[in-house]
Amino acid sequence: MRIRQCTRATCTASAVATLTYVYADSTAVLGPLATHAEPHSYDLCADHAERLTVPRGWEVVRLQVDLTPAPPTPDDLVALAEAVREASRPPAAVTEPAPSARAGSRRGHLRVLDGGE
Repeated sequence: MRIRQCTRATCTASAVATLTYVYADSTAVLGPLATHAEPHSYDLCADHAERLTVPRGWEVVRLQVDLTPAPPTPDDLVALAEAVREASRPPAAVTEPAPSARAGSRRGHLRVLDGGE
């Protein structure tokens, strides 16, 4: 799991809330951090989420948000270790076709191709 950063300029804090807008209703919605980053939403840190202001005439809907960043869980750490382990493995060796295999021949669900195809 990759920890997302606050989208405010020059802020390097971890995001804890997601801000979206409903332009038709002149409403800003501040809620829990979305599962995935969306192109038309903003991830905010606790400080920016608390100090959020909207244009005059707009309404802010604040959903229940825990503004303390969650510490990594054992599952997060295991996933990170697995990703590092996978990235450090050498690429699988490419094997040459057996001399008896003819170019273009089929063996089960595999097809042997020569370099010219």
